[in-house]
Amino acid sequence: MPRPAKKYSQAARLHDVIRILEARYGASVEELAEECGVNRRTVYRDLQSIREAGYPLVSEEEGDGRTLYRFITGFKKIPPITFSLPELMTLYLCRGQLAFLQGTPFQDDLDAIFGRIRSSLPPRSVAHLERIAEAATPLFQGVRDYSGKKEILERLREALLFQYRCRIYYAPPRRRPEEYIFDPYTLLFYKDSLYLGGYAHNRKALRLFLVDRLQDVEVLKERFEVPDDYRAADLTGSAFGLIDEAPSTIRVRFTAAVAHLIRERTWQAGQELCEEADGSLLLSFCAGGEKEILAWLYSYLPHVQVLSPPSLRDAFRRGLEEGLSGA
Repeated sequence: MPRPAKKYSQAARLHDVIRILEARYGASVEELAEECGVNRRTVYRDLQSIREAGYPLVSEEEGDGRTLYRFITGFKKIPPITFSLPELMTLYLCRGQLAFLQGTPFQDDLDAIFGRIRSSLPPRSVAHLERIAEAATPLFQGVRDYSGKKEILERLREALLFQYRCRIYYAPPRRRPEEYIFDPYTLLFYKDSLYLGGYAHNRKALRLFLVDRLQDVEVLKERFEVPDDYRAADLTGSAFGLIDEAPSTIRVRFTAAVAHLIRERTWQAGQELCEEADGSLLLSFCAGGEKEILAWLYSYLPHVQVLSPPSLRDAFRRGLEEGLSGA
């Protein structure tokens, strides 16, 4: 006979769940529901609340098909995490680089993390912490606004964390929205934009979607496994940026006026630099993605000369002619 439902607050129930998980190696949702006299849905909500409170809760599949929830062994003995001032400055620098996440659930999480850091400091240190925050300030231009995608990003975060299959609705430029059954593997950050990478079942291949163009996401609650040999680099292959096209050997000459700007960065894995007598710099690398390469080259006009391949030279010249045709 099932136990009668207990009449107590969520706080008291969470205390019971935590006590049970601390006392045992693990407990299933069914066991917790029986112990606490609530339904499975309530137990799932309680487990989520415990995670959000910062407890190191993990789940493991047993041989009999059950899922056991438990705390990381010995977590009570783990000393509190502290930060030095240089480490705090680095944290604030990294946080500043993610300003384009304003209005998203990720910004909410960042605020919560830094709120915990502030609450762990004595009052006299809070003002100094604010000064640290201003010691590393980023400057952005053309920032995307993701606040309108907050609900979609919340669903994606759940799907990415718990490996849930999704149904997504994606609208490519100037085309009708398309529906995909999708296993989300990676949330990719590139040039202050968010991209969702994973396996599209109706394409039977890896795909990369700009989050801005996602119209809706439905989390299906059906689990998937990420292949052992998957790497995030598989999403872009040999692309110069994100567009994975057949690679070719690119050779470009930059004049002495901008050679130092090219020399200071790594533009592609395996690149080669050759200094020339007049101070110019010859850059060679193998990559695909003509549109992205052209956009990069145009940003260095008039100090750039495309040497090869001939197809890139022709595309570069056509772009210049088209840009000047209305002059």
